[in-house]
Amino acid sequence: MAREVFLIQFLLISSLIGFGQGAKIGICYGRNADDLPTPDKVAQLVQLHSIKYVRIYDSNIDVIKAFANTGVELMVGVPNSDLLPLSQYQSNVDTWLKNSILPYYPATMITYITVGTEVTESPVNVSSLVVPAMINVHNALKKVGLHKRIKVSSTHSLGILSRSFPPSAGAFNSSYAYFLKPMLEFLVENQSPFMVDIYPYYAYRDSNKNVSLDYALLSPQASDVIDPNTGLVYTNMLDAQIDSIIYALMALNFKTLNVMVTETGWPSKGATSETAATSDNAQTYNTNLIRHMVNDTGTPAKPGVEIDTYIFSLFNENRKPGIASERNWGLFYPDQTSIYSLDWSGRGNVDISTGANITSSNGTWCVASANASETDLQNALNWACGPGNVDCSAIQPSQPCYQPDTTSSHASFAFNSYFQMNGANDVACTFGGIGVKTTKDPSYDSCMYPNSSKLGQMNSSASAVPSEAARMISCRFMLELVLLLSLMSIGIVDIL
Repeated sequence: MAREVFLIQFLLISSLIGFGQGAKIGICYGRNADDLPTPDKVAQLVQLHSIKYVRIYDSNIDVIKAFANTGVELMVGVPNSDLLPLSQYQSNVDTWLKNSILPYYPATMITYITVGTEVTESPVNVSSLVVPAMINVHNALKKVGLHKRIKVSSTHSLGILSRSFPPSAGAFNSSYAYFLKPMLEFLVENQSPFMVDIYPYYAYRDSNKNVSLDYALLSPQASDVIDPNTGLVYTNMLDAQIDSIIYALMALNFKTLNVMVTETGWPSKGATSETAATSDNAQTYNTNLIRHMVNDTGTPAKPGVEIDTYIFSLFNENRKPGIASERNWGLFYPDQTSIYSLDWSGRGNVDISTGANITSSNGTWCVASANASETDLQNALNWACGPGNVDCSAIQPSQPCYQPDTTSSHASFAFNSYFQMNGANDVACTFGGIGVKTTKDPSYDSCMYPNSSKLGQMNSSASAVPSEAARMISCRFMLELVLLLSLMSIGIVDIL
């Protein structure tokens, strides 16, 4: 009886103190480029950053082998170009599975196979091939007993909807009904998620008079938007777009289907007309995204529901066609250095007044202006590392802040060092007008930007008002204490 009581206590306390894993945050590994590192180096990079979930767009054997014994869960894709042979004959799928998947499983932890990619956007109409191919892939997995371990689905763009605003009016385009209904039935029957690629960036870029930047970036400062039909309050565009899918599913009576976001992100660079495509905005969006998802906030229509999400993408892809932003969605340069820092845990400190993510101490940094000329940056860098007495050893070859090897990156490190050396005084960040202050920590990987401007403020205010984090830690401690006492009471733990 004592053990039964303990089990109930343990399950209750575990749910309260967060033993659950929360929503999964993964990364999309596209390879439409000619300058990317080899797959084995990519697998090492992914492990280095403790990324546990990766999506690839085909079944490239070198990539699949590279992730063997890494503990990374892999989502493998069937390209649209392969849908015809896989939909026609079961034997084609059996052979594909035998050659491309089974030799590397389970050393490589393949958990999903996506059959087709945004087929409604494809210039060649292959929509009718998707469900037959999905069924054949599922049957092939069933023959070898893997149909419950490897789930089969297909990814879609938001363009599969005919209406997305307000969210409660979300509806699928009726012209896709011929393949959509049997697909949804397949997903329900096999407990697979509905996969959708969602980009608030495009909603803002194409309609910035109706969508605020803060709302698209998931920023706490965004003005709320109320769905007039339900009264639900939306604080960001991503939730609204996810809920438009959820309501579209509900309208067809598919209320139990889970939604997975298989692509989302923000470009760090774009064409002249794409003013919102900046590294600062990309960092803000992905930081807010991770925090929102790992905290299992859910959406207004489904609060508290875990929504697994994959960020697009691992690298910039220089061979992608189209406008400049298409080639600049990456988190890493081809040399594997970060384009901007990102807290993958989603549990970094938060500035209560602004909601901004602070990955180290709260404060202000000084960096080079994005509008500065190469000549001005080099002259200021030479001065900082010379007469300015800045220790510039960290930006020398093979040192932590050398990569990316750009004048702007090196100047930012030197500017900030000088700024902090001189008491974080405003004048110390001018550099002839090319230095700018920021409250976002520019540190990345092992390159740490010093900061001391607000340490005194933090120390003096720490005892005044307990932070939300402190209250949560206190609550967690009390719950863990109850758990420990429960374990001791039935002899499982003896602290003596």
